[in-house]
Amino acid sequence: MRVLVVGAGATGGYFGARLAAAGRDVTFLVREARAARLAEGGLSVRSPLGDVRIAAPATVTAGTIPGPFDLVLLSCKAYDLAGALDDVAPAVGPDTMVLPILNGMAHLDALDARFGPDRVLGGSCAIAATLSSEGEIVQMSELHALTFGERDGTRSERIGRVAAVMEGAGFTARLSDRILLEMWEKWVFLATLACGTCLMRAPIGDIVAAPGGAELMLGLLEECRGIAAGAGHAPREKFLESSRGTLTAAGSRFTASMLRDIEKGARIEADHIVGDLLARGRSGDPDGARPHLTTAYTHLKAYESRRAREQG
Repeated sequence: MRVLVVGAGATGGYFGARLAAAGRDVTFLVREARAARLAEGGLSVRSPLGDVRIAAPATVTAGTIPGPFDLVLLSCKAYDLAGALDDVAPAVGPDTMVLPILNGMAHLDALDARFGPDRVLGGSCAIAATLSSEGEIVQMSELHALTFGERDGTRSERIGRVAAVMEGAGFTARLSDRILLEMWEKWVFLATLACGTCLMRAPIGDIVAAPGGAELMLGLLEECRGIAAGAGHAPREKFLESSRGTLTAAGSRFTASMLRDIEKGARIEADHIVGDLLARGRSGDPDGARPHLTTAYTHLKAYESRRAREQG
């Protein structure tokens, strides 16, 4: 199976490097500057589970894709999605599968409209990684999971081929029969974590050490859970129990990557992760009260407004 990984940043680069190191046929779609850097220094991953270096990764740039691939692994930021769809279009043929591992759900609508829902799988990932100033991917914990599946829950022949490619590739890969529910559950957790840690500018342990901190995190979780349930994807109790523990853990240094982006003055996925969730909540329950989410979203949009103004 020929695999095209869109981007070679912290997420796509990590999973793509692991696949390439395991002998899979992997090509990276990157910008010209990144292609030049990879050609000169290779693709490197520094990880507590073992470093990886691909000395000469196969790359293509927009406009040079030779033809359709079997699988496209899409891991860009939501605000780069529109451009990524244009760039990757020549790689998507009649039998191509597109596996997005973006956060939230809005990207599925965009992918369905562009390529057709029959080509788009469900997927999510869990990893804490960043790209160093030298272009090296740094994995910050041992968590590195990629979950995928047919959106209707079937065990198709083609999803079996995807599972075979992912198996034994050096990360936790799992075929799910309930991938849409798992994507919603991840969205609920991520939105709660992002809203809480960005609003408070602090990791979980510092938030819950403050008066009302635990109640804030649990309130955010409940508002997000209610929206998911209203959309027909009620999170499972086991997931909620685990999330409550993680989101109120004393002494935890856990933060959302969105907070790290804010602290660097970078772009954030406010609309994709929080704004779209609120919009779906209003659509399903126009009179529902979501004070925590609403305040956090206002906070994130104010950050975006200030950033745009200061950058001129």
